[in-house]
Amino acid sequence: MQNSTQPISHQKLLEKANALAREHDDYFAGLEADNVIQQGDVLVFRGPFFLDEEGLPTAKTTAVFNVFKYLALTLSSRYHLA
Repeated sequence: MQNSTQPISHQKLLEKANALAREHDDYFAGLEADNVIQQGDVLVFRGPFFLDEEGLPTAKTTAVFNVFKYLALTLSSRYHLA
């Protein structure tokens, strides 16, 4: 897939991803991708998990997962890390 995608720097990709995340229905203040890696043809975004005091997932955890999955699906078809 990398033949049909554009190369992009780590920082530029995070900027694009966070701008796109802010437009997502599940976005909330504090949700931000702070890292991205390339696994094959897929861009994997990482950031805070928003776990509760016992380390268990919360509703915010689910929102983060949904937004990061959306970013991976949307941006992996357009870019690869340079």
